[in-house]
Amino acid sequence: MKLSGLPYLLKEGFKNIWTNRMMSLASVIVLISCLIITGTAALISVNVRTLIANIGDDNEITVYLQPDFSDTDSIRLGTELSALSNVENCRFRSREDVLKSYQDTLGENIYASMQGEGNPFGNEYKLRLRDLSQYEDTVQQIKALSGIDKVSDRSDIADKLTRLNYFVTIVGVWVVLILGVVTLFIIANTIKMTMYARRFEISIMKSVGATNAFVRIPFMVEAMAIGLFAGLMSSAVLIALYEPIRHAAAGVIGMIRTATLPVDAVWFPTLLAMTGAGLLIGLLGGSVSITRYLHKEGGAILGT
Repeated sequence: MKLSGLPYLLKEGFKNIWTNRMMSLASVIVLISCLIITGTAALISVNVRTLIANIGDDNEITVYLQPDFSDTDSIRLGTELSALSNVENCRFRSREDVLKSYQDTLGENIYASMQGEGNPFGNEYKLRLRDLSQYEDTVQQIKALSGIDKVSDRSDIADKLTRLNYFVTIVGVWVVLILGVVTLFIIANTIKMTMYARRFEISIMKSVGATNAFVRIPFMVEAMAIGLFAGLMSSAVLIALYEPIRHAAAGVIGMIRTATLPVDAVWFPTLLAMTGAGLLIGLLGGSVSITRYLHKEGGAILGT
C-alpha cells in the first residue's frame, strides 16, 4: 500500500463513525463508563497506598504517662522505652509542654488555673518505630511497663486501609475484566456492522487485488478513534471530579488532605492511562471483527 492513499483511508475511517453513529455512540458511552469506573478504582487504590505509606513514614506513637508519675520516674521510663528493639527514637514531652499545647483551646483563664498542681496532664513520650509491621508487639511491650497510662494506637487505621486497598484492587480487576469484555463486544459489533454494510465494496476491492492493509486501515481508524475519544472524555471527567471529591473526603477524615496525592500529581498519568487504554481496547475490538473478513476472497465475503 502506498502512503499516498493514507489520507483517503483515514477519511474513510472517520466517515464510518458518522455512518454508524448510533452504534459508535453506544460504544463510546460503554467505553467511557468502563474507563471511569476503572480509573476511579485505580485512583482510590493509589491514594490508599499513599495513605498507608504516610502512616508508615510517620510511624510515631505517643505514650501517655500516668499524671502522678514523677519526673524522675518518667526519665527512668524513657530509658526503658529507648531500650526496646523496635524504638528508633524517643522524645520526652513534659506535662507543662502538653498543657501549653492546649493554651489556645482552653483560653487564658482556664490555662492559668491549670498550671502547677492543677495540671491534669501527665508527661509524654513520642516514639518513632523502626518497623511498622511490629506495631502491635511494640505497643504490647510498652503497655507492660509501669507508669503507662495509655498508648496512641493507629494500627487499626493501617489495617482498615490495607483491607480497603485489597477490596478496591479486587473490585477493580473484576470491573476491568467484565466491562472490558462488554466494551470489546460492542466495538467489535460496531465494526462488524460497518463491514457488513460495505461487504460489496470490500468484495470488489479484494477481487481486484486490494491488500489486507488497504481494507483494514479505515476500520482500525474507526475503532481507535472511538477508543481515543472515550479515553479523553473519561480522563476529563476523572480529573475534573478528583479535587472536589478529595476535598469532600478531607472534611470527613482530615489527614486525607495532606496524605493523598494532589491533582497536579495524577492528572497526566490519568490522561495517559485512559487514552492509552481507550486506544488499546479500540484496536483489539476492531481487530476481532476485521480478521475474519481478511481471510476471505471476493464472493466468499458475500457468502456466495
